Amino acid sequence: MSKRIFAILGLVLILAFFLRFNKVTEIPPALNWDEVSIAYNAYSILNTGKDEWGVFLPIHFKAYGEYKLPAQIYASIPGIAFFGLNELGVRITPVVYGTLTVLLMFFLGRAIFQSSLVGIFAATLLAISPWHIHLTRASFESSFAVFWLVLGVWLLIKGFSDRKWLVFSMVPFAVSVYTYNSARVFTPLFLIAVLLIYRKILLKSWRAIILAIVVFGALMLPLFPYFFSGDRDARFKLVSITDDPGLIPRINENRGNSQLPQPLPRLVHNKISYTSFYFAEHYLAHFSPDFLFVSGAPHKQHHVQGVGELYWFQAPFLLLGLYFLFKNKNRFRWLLITWVLLAFLPVAVTNDSIPHALRTLIAVPFYQMVTAYGIYVAFQLLREKNSKLQLPAGVLLSVVAVVSVWLYLDNYYNVYPKLYSRDWQYGNKQVVGYIKNHQSEYDQIIFTRHFGEPHMFTLFYLRYDPVKFQNDSSLIRFETFDWVRVLKFNKYYFPDLGDTGTKFADIIAQNPGKRLLFIGKDGDFPNNWPRLEKINFLNGDLAFEIVEAK
Repeated sequence: MSKRIFAILGLVLILAFFLRFNKVTEIPPALNWDEVSIAYNAYSILNTGKDEWGVFLPIHFKAYGEYKLPAQIYASIPGIAFFGLNELGVRITPVVYGTLTVLLMFFLGRAIFQSSLVGIFAATLLAISPWHIHLTRASFESSFAVFWLVLGVWLLIKGFSDRKWLVFSMVPFAVSVYTYNSARVFTPLFLIAVLLIYRKILLKSWRAIILAIVVFGALMLPLFPYFFSGDRDARFKLVSITDDPGLIPRINENRGNSQLPQPLPRLVHNKISYTSFYFAEHYLAHFSPDFLFVSGAPHKQHHVQGVGELYWFQAPFLLLGLYFLFKNKNRFRWLLITWVLLAFLPVAVTNDSIPHALRTLIAVPFYQMVTAYGIYVAFQLLREKNSKLQLPAGVLLSVVAVVSVWLYLDNYYNVYPKLYSRDWQYGNKQVVGYIKNHQSEYDQIIFTRHFGEPHMFTLFYLRYDPVKFQNDSSLIRFETFDWVRVLKFNKYYFPDLGDTGTKFADIIAQNPGKRLLFIGKDGDFPNNWPRLEKINFLNGDLAFEIVEAK
């Protein structure tokens, strides 16, 4: 690597780190329920060797009943040990591995296209990527999967020249399976596809291939008990299109409305035909220009709204890169195509928030590398036709890129937090802060679970002793629809307050003579009750009201 390339890469990494670290404790505007769950379980492991359920060094963390994969939790331990159980302690981990993924992108792009310039372009595009920045500023498991997959593919590419790297690549590929559920589908299929596509080359070193398979299989052994247990389907049941409660009624309705003679309605309208239709629709939605370049994903926690997952200026270079990827018969063109085609398979069987940025982040390296190659080819063509055009074209592209990034960052820092703080469970920190300062004054604290999982925010922001929680005889959990909720521990009670839930009047009647503190949403309490505190979302809407029982 030349000194010039080394210096440029250093600047790219500084930029990548800055874009992920700047104001990371403030934006996103709050820790979400998965972040506090990941962090508290890491904190519990750090202090007791056990998770919140009292299980010693688990391979799967039951958490809310969805069985979180272990890599992100264990990787979060150093940050929490150093910075404490707080926003920085939680988010420093994705900031670090997000920046390191940018470094790996340089090496991977250089290896695939045999050009340091392509590597620099690919790393730069990932450094400024809205898709990647957003999901490496908060503790999302999918971004950790991307780190390991990029490392694995880079080592795999090196293995085409030196077979020992094929074996070494199995380690990061195996780790990716422990990071995020999408990788559990993607990684084995990707490895099988690469072996089939490049079998004539790879099988010449069959000993290395067998050893690689043995290494990967050995690293998968801890997962076998999980795959053969009922817990395996817990997360899938929550999101699968086959478990959509509206699926069967829609099928029956369409059968009833069909004008076809019997038994054709039953043959045309059935679970197989409908799930196949939704699978195809969900899969293809991720290739739409609207998702990629215009609006991005609809899930407000996973993406800044009104911005594409990729910058619009990438579109022509992406197409140019794809064209020359095949025109120049790049050795790894089918590896790249396999990458992007498989990346959207796991999300296609889910039923929520389609298209989905989080579950498809695995695809982001493909788009940055092919775009980078398109930029490289474009400037090569300019040099061949008129080298004098290279400089003004480079300046123009740089200006367009800077303006695009500035517009994205302005939205991210100034607009997005105010409009979507509710989606990040904003207000829980402020509520628990009030509880911390006043809990000694009350016999019981009732905290609505209307906004989801208040017990975990309470544990996190109180830095509650994990040993005390694990051994709390008053701890009450209950399970519903494959989701576990905590109803009580210590003096904290987490009902669903309001007209459709537990009546606050009943709670008062059940606790005569006790001082009770209530935290509820707007409308939960009588207007004549004095409000001790009101907590608003960042857009000014009321989030929580804190009152004392009268």
